[in-house]
Amino acid sequence: MAIRMKPVDIALVGGGMTAAILGKELAEAGYRVVALERGAMRQTVPDFQSPTMHDELKYSVRHGMMQDTRVQTLSFRNFPGQRALPMRQLGSFLPGEGVGGAMVHWNGQTWRFQPEWFALRSWVNERYGRDFLDDDVPIQDWGITYEEIEPHYDFFEKICGTGGVAGNIQGQIQPGGNPFEGPRSAPYPNPPMKQSHSGHLFGQAAATLGYHPFPVPSSNSTRHYENPYGAELKPCMYCGFCETYGCEHFAKASPQVSILPSALANANFELRTRAYVLRIEWDRGAKIATGVTYMDARGREVFQPANVVALCAFAHNNPILMLQSGIGEPYDPATRKGTVGRNYTYQTMTSVDVFYEGAKRINPFMGAGALGTAIDDFNNGSFDHSGLGFVGGAYIAAYQTSGRPIHHHPVPDGTPRWGLAWKEAVARHYNSTVSLSVHGSSVPHPNNYVGLDRNYTDAFGQPLGMITFDFPYNDRLMSRHVTEKAWRIAEAMGAKQLSVGWLDDHYSIVPYQTTHNTGGTIMGTDPTTSVVNRYLQSWDLHNLWVMGASVFPQNAGYNPTDTVGALTYWALDALRNQYLNNPRPLVQA
Repeated sequence: MAIRMKPVDIALVGGGMTAAILGKELAEAGYRVVALERGAMRQTVPDFQSPTMHDELKYSVRHGMMQDTRVQTLSFRNFPGQRALPMRQLGSFLPGEGVGGAMVHWNGQTWRFQPEWFALRSWVNERYGRDFLDDDVPIQDWGITYEEIEPHYDFFEKICGTGGVAGNIQGQIQPGGNPFEGPRSAPYPNPPMKQSHSGHLFGQAAATLGYHPFPVPSSNSTRHYENPYGAELKPCMYCGFCETYGCEHFAKASPQVSILPSALANANFELRTRAYVLRIEWDRGAKIATGVTYMDARGREVFQPANVVALCAFAHNNPILMLQSGIGEPYDPATRKGTVGRNYTYQTMTSVDVFYEGAKRINPFMGAGALGTAIDDFNNGSFDHSGLGFVGGAYIAAYQTSGRPIHHHPVPDGTPRWGLAWKEAVARHYNSTVSLSVHGSSVPHPNNYVGLDRNYTDAFGQPLGMITFDFPYNDRLMSRHVTEKAWRIAEAMGAKQLSVGWLDDHYSIVPYQTTHNTGGTIMGTDPTTSVVNRYLQSWDLHNLWVMGASVFPQNAGYNPTDTVGALTYWALDALRNQYLNNPRPLVQA
């Protein structure tokens, strides 16, 4: 029999960024909140300090801050009917484990989605006609508008101390920023990062072709800054240890720096670590969640009663937990019916390497997670898609994130993969190569979804989550189109050699691409095609709320963190101000 804990007002599943926001704000409003994190406690001091944090083998190769696949993992296949196999080690994406979640090891790239993205189906129908896309591109409107979410973007960027150059302030295009972004209510709270030599070379070439380069928006702080919660961020040191690492300098906007200090100081908030949530308990008659059951560090089942449950786990874990709990109708790709697991999407990534063969000194070791120069001329709302046969797009950026020795060894196509010739090529190209990233959108396909795999179980005897995914034809067309543009920019940069990393024929879960998994508990206005309403409240259980990128109906050609943060504050506003004093469905089905 499970141990029964004292009831609380709100139980949060997860201990990352979205849980930190809800925990801080709801505890401050007087509610009793408990957050259940499956990993360990982690703090900037002592856990993220050098020299131990600067261990590329431990953190980048052996994934010391990530999910332990020996305890819980996924199975994967490319299409229905194919046998799914368990992911024995992390590869394509890196879910975080421990307090702070994936926002501990993120790069700090802080992009807003364009306004068109939030009403994508309506925008495509109005601009290109209802027959522009095939039926196997089931894009949806989100149920909210950019104008509604913009104040929450602005606040989240202030929490993160984001730096950049605004391109559109209240409808007025600003010099030096992104002219294709939606209108901002205010400038960034901090100035942009310094420009690297690689960014200068890219920006110069892009401008000569008529494009609009600007500094990548960064939540690696560019100066001493105090956010609205009173948290102090310090300037980034450009050490080159951002992705897969915690920040030792208090410069990267992780929950440990920006949010959790305020939450942990409140007696109404409790953070429990080593708590693996197994299922959401719910009353089938009343159709309400009653709490969650988890396994504690001593191997005991524990039931935590709660008036409200909020899923704040990593993207695909939210639909998996709902499926394991029997909540909602599982998505069936054969009938295209059901909602839970529907519209799993990802990110469509390609690259171009620019080799100067010693003619330029790049100094890649002087890097930061969001140090880069980008253009947004080929993202979804930036150009005319007429006659192209696809929707979506990508930004193109020259990032300079790291020159770490194990992973950074750029060599041209045709170089031997080992031996003396490979070593000579690495030595020749290490300090004179620029990499361009094409960061593309991902639309849903009826065959791409999250389900359960009854053939395999995790350490707790539960079926593994199963991802079925391959690149849709729409995204192949989009990727080819934008990667060709990046190729032309690379040529204009004056390279001696180029290597183009085209999109593979099929998605593979083995090589790293991005940790931008989205969908599975998508938001919308129709309960037959979405899991949560416009406020991120479950259609099935009105006291169950879902946070994170799992609510995206499709993924834009940007990093998702800024939108995840803004949506969390949007949902918080409804939860705190409309729901908790009068629990009910906020939108009628």
